[in-house]
Amino acid sequence: MLSLLLFSLLVGVVASTIIVPFLSVNNKKEPLSFNRWVAFGTLTVISSIGVFIFYYVTNLDRNWTSLWALLLIVAILGAVVSQGMERKVKMVVSLAALLVGVYVLSAPLFNANKKYETVAMTQKVEITAFDETKTPASVPPKFARNKMKKAFGQVPDTSYYELGHLQIQKVNDEFVYIAPVEFSGFFKWFNGKTTPGYFTMSATDSSDNPKFIKTEMAYTTSSYFHKKVYRKMRMEMPDLIFYGDVQLEIDDEGKPHYIRTYGEFITARNGFNAKGIVMLDPETGATKKYALKDVPEFINGAVSPEAVSLQNSYFGNYIHGFWNSLVGKKDVKIPSDEGTEANVSPIFDAEGHMYYFTDFTSPKEGVDSMLGYALTDGRTGKATYYTGDLEESYMDSQGALQIIEKKFIEKKWNGEMPVLYNFYGEASWLTPVLDSNGFLQNYFIVSAANPEISVFANSPNEALKLYKTALQRGGSTVDGSSDAEEAKATITAMRVFKERVGDFTLVSILANDGRNFLVSSEVEPLSIYVEEGDQLAVTYLETGELFLPVKELVNKSVK
Repeated sequence: MLSLLLFSLLVGVVASTIIVPFLSVNNKKEPLSFNRWVAFGTLTVISSIGVFIFYYVTNLDRNWTSLWALLLIVAILGAVVSQGMERKVKMVVSLAALLVGVYVLSAPLFNANKKYETVAMTQKVEITAFDETKTPASVPPKFARNKMKKAFGQVPDTSYYELGHLQIQKVNDEFVYIAPVEFSGFFKWFNGKTTPGYFTMSATDSSDNPKFIKTEMAYTTSSYFHKKVYRKMRMEMPDLIFYGDVQLEIDDEGKPHYIRTYGEFITARNGFNAKGIVMLDPETGATKKYALKDVPEFINGAVSPEAVSLQNSYFGNYIHGFWNSLVGKKDVKIPSDEGTEANVSPIFDAEGHMYYFTDFTSPKEGVDSMLGYALTDGRTGKATYYTGDLEESYMDSQGALQIIEKKFIEKKWNGEMPVLYNFYGEASWLTPVLDSNGFLQNYFIVSAANPEISVFANSPNEALKLYKTALQRGGSTVDGSSDAEEAKATITAMRVFKERVGDFTLVSILANDGRNFLVSSEVEPLSIYVEEGDQLAVTYLETGELFLPVKELVNKSVK
């Protein structure tokens, strides 16, 4: 607060010095009259109060460049009320302020190339194949939020609070959703002073129930005045350029921390390039700044989703400059707006590292073909752009959602949070399907290159099993590469396990030679009759997996 008072006073003094005339008409100095000193003092007080209120309310950074508009106004006023040489000097100051204003306002027209260079992405063809032994973080946030609202009775003095912003992160090697409990209004904050904690829920298991974690937080996004997180961070770091909302991150001990991304303008006061985070302890208000390379290990989203979405916009629109993004649009790629957080979707790799996913489509209306997709590292902001197989045309996220809508048109179900994965070497959209009330109904997988190949089931892993057999039927190699060989064998079934998944039955067979085979009734309808001791002739793919996918099966024991 003291720094803001000093800043406001300094700006007020400078503004008064420029506005109040001190020289006579004949350009000779004369003793200052009492009225001039009064005018100077009065204007200083008024200007200081105005500056204080403006920066306190807007929470704007206190860089000198943020004062360009004020400088222009006071310089023009000073030139108007002055005369002689003093007027000429202040006119020069006005002209300089005008040039600064033109530079600031016109920056977006000329810095497009620099924006593109700043966010340049490494380019690859395809992401690595998904490990089918893992479960993707595929519980949709809308569904998780609904469950947390229904569990809100766990919160003491419930009427004081409401559920805050939901986000995903990794805590103790588990993918979970986190949502803080926030004040529901000014008087509730005035009476309550602190919030009681936050909710957590699995992001991989839709049957998991939300858990309320008690921990008092005095500094929150819904608090007021000096207790508001945004204002507290600004008071501690007055010069930093912030971009994106405050996010709540939980360390492995369960302690919450508020973070916000800071960076620098690309040119003038336009554009943004992330450089680090400011982290605040919501209990004590202790604040600390970290460069991106020094961010604590438990932080997943050091770069805010808003900053990533902005970077994607630079990369997609400004490949040939600003004017090309408006006229011609050569090689322009439009980032999708189907993401769950600021048009991007957080996902995790096999090692638990978080990335923001975005697909890009053509600016031409009526085209649902995907031009590529990007994964941006949540901790460093570095991004990789994947072109996909250039010999195939991939459907974008909007196309996948349209297929789901048509598939369940009678039930009025819709998809949410479509994410592209490499399932068994096939670029595929995995999308949770919700009903009109926001409850999770199933998981839908559709091939991006062959939309006629699609399946749905009650869980991601069940859907993956069905998808593997659907790809077999469609002629895919189902191995994450293109070198799986077809082989034949005659075996005796030692153990048989049958599992109903969706509309079909998956039959797992332990052969007498120790190998395991997997066949779906969708591929071989008569496989449901296989029993222990049956002699089988199978045609399968030598993928090297624990369960080898069967393409053809003949039961020699059944005539």
